[in-house]
Amino acid sequence: MTQCFNDFGQPVGESLANWEEPTRPLLELMDGNFCRLEPLAPERHAEELYAANMQDQDGRSWTYLSYGPFVSFESYKAWLQTMSQGDDPLFFTIVQKSDGQAVGVASYLRIMPASGSIEVGHLHFSERLKRSPVATEAMFLMMKRAFELGYRRYEWKCDALNAPSRAAAQRLGFTYEGTFRQATVYKDRSRDTAWFSVIDTEWPALLQAFSQWLSPDNFDESGQQRVRLSELTQRTQVEKVS
Repeated sequence: MTQCFNDFGQPVGESLANWEEPTRPLLELMDGNFCRLEPLAPERHAEELYAANMQDQDGRSWTYLSYGPFVSFESYKAWLQTMSQGDDPLFFTIVQKSDGQAVGVASYLRIMPASGSIEVGHLHFSERLKRSPVATEAMFLMMKRAFELGYRRYEWKCDALNAPSRAAAQRLGFTYEGTFRQATVYKDRSRDTAWFSVIDTEWPALLQAFSQWLSPDNFDESGQQRVRLSELTQRTQVEKVS
């Protein structure tokens, strides 16, 4: 980064005189090859989501979320209805194109156009969605939309003890920024929060990495990946440092 100074010779951040505040994301369809993200609609999605969630029989997928597991379909649908009515967080349903089934949810939150910052969170992936191209593409589509809107910073935060979430963030090209100790309390326990981000200058290289990984040429006849996404995103980190 170029070092900037004010009239007093003090170091200051780079000028953003020509930067324009981005617009807020809307509840609009995001369409990919493996999935589409639809605005969360409980009347349409609740039954499919609940059925997909029930494959997690012991409820461990809810450990690091401040809500859930839900004891009944009615309680889950009521929660979805509450979440679908706000604009921050802004909830989407992840629909698997191969069978048209809803298999997970994700949202934008902490939407701050004035600072050009937005976060992805409230991720709940059913067992059908985890470790699949559908899940990766869903995260790609949300990141892509944010940077297309003009956001400068795209955040991912999780419980510092949530090893799968930390690994997912780094696989997707996020940079670990640090841990906020005793950041909050949820489910009657203390949480340290790990912070990750992607910034706009890193996005072009990540876009290329995602596009290469999601290309049909990257999957063999049995659907197995030829090149791992982590290999591609790690290259962008090396290029950034060098």
